[in-house]
Parts: sequence; structure tokens; C-alpha cells
Amino acid sequence: MKKVLLSAFAALVLFACQNDQTDSASADASVNAIARRGCASQEVLEAQLKADPMLAIRMNQIEAFTQNALLTHKLVNGKVQIPVVVNVLYRTTAQNISNAQIQSQIDVLNKDFNALNSDYNSVPALFAGVKANVGISFVLDQVIRKSTTKTSWGTNDAMKKVAQGGLAPTSPTTKLNLWSCAIGGGILGYAQFPGGASATDGVVIDSRYFGLSGAANAPFNLGRTGTHEVGHWMNLRHIWGDATCGSDLVSDTPTHNEENYGVPAYPHYSTCSGTPVEMTMNYMDYTDDNAMYMFSNGQKSRMAAIFLSGGARAAFGI
Repeated sequence: MKKVLLSAFAALVLFACQNDQTDSASADASVNAIARRGCASQEVLEAQLKADPMLAIRMNQIEAFTQNALLTHKLVNGKVQIPVVVNVLYRTTAQNISNAQIQSQIDVLNKDFNALNSDYNSVPALFAGVKANVGISFVLDQVIRKSTTKTSWGTNDAMKKVAQGGLAPTSPTTKLNLWSCAIGGGILGYAQFPGGASATDGVVIDSRYFGLSGAANAPFNLGRTGTHEVGHWMNLRHIWGDATCGSDLVSDTPTHNEENYGVPAYPHYSTCSGTPVEMTMNYMDYTDDNAMYMFSNGQKSRMAAIFLSGGARAAFGI
């Protein structure tokens, strides 16, 4: 298990030295179902860091606050209820997802973040001691719909900008905004980490993978794209730290070689130091929806820190 004791300087270096990557979403959306999970949150973060030099400083401050909260145990078991605004951008009837499908995503979030998912007890004995009930709930606040002629939106936040045909976020400091649209480029979704601009804050999910979208869209038809991306919005990194044997800044998750896809056989051993069994069933890996079903206690504490007084999302309140 990793022990994460990062100084503010080390955290700043982490954010400033990300690998150079380009936007992975193409101009045209593919009509084919996606076979492997693709999340663009890290690539979007890297682009935002380049565009806004102050973002690295803000994120460094958030990381320092988070690490201090973890070290001083200034976390409480209060309840956070998050109002959710869903912005639907559609060109086709299928993209104009129903209220029932939208509610199904809210239901999945409530189950996954409160250990009420039916597969929660599938967590192997090795990780049973660290599996977490995060204790954060979600309530649908509003659905906003807009017809568009765009075939795909990419990952440059165009769907969040009225001038580019999108929908601006509603009260982003006190409400979680979700966008449902055709992203393109093999991307299921992406999120903005805490510290980014409020004008682009929230989570984007391709309409084909929003909520319980039906067997036609398996293996991403159980709403876990939303769970994964909301995890990012709450300051969780990919479990492999977006680097070979990297760190996700969480102390009780094993070090992963890299992302895992599909439904890995258990146990799946890492070749990183100590050859730990990888936590492939964690929501922050890249496995199929039916293969991810837990957060860890360390991830829970990391998420809780952003809602504390002084935290990046304190307006939602603990």
C-alpha cells in the first residue's frame, strides 16, 4: 500500500510536469459503440494547465489543504447532498435522453457513493477492510435541453459555452452540472477537477453512456461512467496515477502498472514495487461497468476534504 506524504512543492511539480498530450476527441463523432473506456479528464486538465498558469497554483493549494486535512484528521461524517443540473444537447432523438434515463444516472450515483450498489459485496476479502461508503447523495435539480446541429463536441468545453452553441453551467459553485452530448473521439466522458474555472465546472458524459442506457451500449451501460467522472470532480485521480506505477495520491490503493480494461481476472498482480494485487474493481480504473464497484476509505477521505470549510467545494458544505 502506498504512503502518500507529498509536500506542497512536490504537488506543484506533479501538476506542472504532466505529459504533453493533445485533445483526444476528434471533430467527428463515431457512431460505433466504444469498446474500451476512454476518459479525457487528465488530457483536459493538461490543456487547462497550459492555458491558465494560475491553475497549477490553485490546485497546489487544494492539494496542500487536502493533505493537511488527512494528516490532522479534520474530517467529519457529515452528509453532503448535491443538487444536479443536467444539460442535454441533442441532434438526434436518441441523444435527447429521457427524464427516466437521467434519473437512472442519479440513482446509480446514489447507490455507488453510498455502498448500496448490488455488487458492493463482491469486493474481494483483501480489500474488504478499506471499501468505503462515501456517504454523499445526489438529487436531480433541473433538466435543461437544447437542440443542436453539431455532430460532436470534443473535449474543449464547447458544450459549456453559449457562444459555441452549448449551455452554460447553472450555479456551478453550489450545483453539479452534468452535460449529456455526443463527445466523439472514443471518449465516454470527462470531468473538471477542483480548482478550474467555474464557467466550465462539471462533468460531461456521452449520451450513449449516460445512466442505464440499455444493453445495446454494453459494456458501459450501468452508469459507471458517471460514477468515475464524478469521482474526478471530487478530486480523485485515476488509480494508476496516469503514469507507469504512478500515484493517485491515496494511501490505501495499491500501485498499478497502468490502466486496466475489460473484466480482469482476480487476482491481477502489479509488477510495481512489492508486486501488490491491483484494485481493478475500483471506480477510478478503466474496467467495464460491471467490473468496477468500490471506492476506498482513502478516496472517501480525499473527497470529503474538498467539502470542508476552506475546501475547494465548501459551498456544498459538510
